[in-house]
Amino acid sequence: MHLGLARDGSPVRPICAVVALFATLFCAGSGVSAQRFRRDFRMATAESFDGAFQFCRVAYRGNQERGSGWSTDYPNADLNLSTRLGELTKTPISIDQRTGGPNHVIVRLTDPLLFRCPFVMMAEVGTLFFNELDAASLRAYLMKGGFLWVDDFWGQSAWANWESEIRKVLPSGQYPINDLSLDHTIFHQVYTVSTIPQIPSINYWLGSGGDTSERGADSRPPHVRGIADERGRLMVLMTHNTDFGDSWEREGVSHEYFLAFSVAGYAFGTNALVYSMTH
Repeated sequence: MHLGLARDGSPVRPICAVVALFATLFCAGSGVSAQRFRRDFRMATAESFDGAFQFCRVAYRGNQERGSGWSTDYPNADLNLSTRLGELTKTPISIDQRTGGPNHVIVRLTDPLLFRCPFVMMAEVGTLFFNELDAASLRAYLMKGGFLWVDDFWGQSAWANWESEIRKVLPSGQYPINDLSLDHTIFHQVYTVSTIPQIPSINYWLGSGGDTSERGADSRPPHVRGIADERGRLMVLMTHNTDFGDSWEREGVSHEYFLAFSVAGYAFGTNALVYSMTH
């Protein structure tokens, strides 16, 4: 059943229509899972970019937030989401000729190569810090059409820190933060995502007996929020009290976790990437 057309004219598919496909991919394996937990820090260079999509992750300043800070879920979230994007859409993916896997890079906010990335991601931003140069560079990037997704930060303290730091970049009077309603384009770009999933880390989920709120009552409701420019283009996507990165990174660890969280995680992740490259 098709629910409409994406911007490129392709059918917008309900999330239930791809569960069987994702389950098949889980059983077959993506070729990325064998590399799980291997660290390969790849800083961007001028030669990194070949015109095809590659995941750009920002290495930022700040303390670790009960985890690995900017490198949380790296590199397998980056690799797996890139692989699925290539499998589920017609997006050309940059391939490492040595390994056969997707290329992916790390950039710093003050690196001019930031502007070669149509999409960048930051994880665990609850203790992040922007200095004046960071803020100025990120603002310029967003004003020129860039797209930032921040994910995997939990509770009110983490939110307050993030909100304080992003206001150095985009002042509140001109750029309000809004909760995105389920009729926003990003929930329907390729797949129809009808709920906001709260995705816990697999370790928390297994250890808690199936709970999804990693900070208890302090992080119970998940949020998808955004900051748009004057034309309504979403510049900053914020997924708070949820961990999309783990749904990609840990896809091959547990079939139950995969079905419970990775299907929704990939559907929304695909939507977000396609949105970032078409708006």
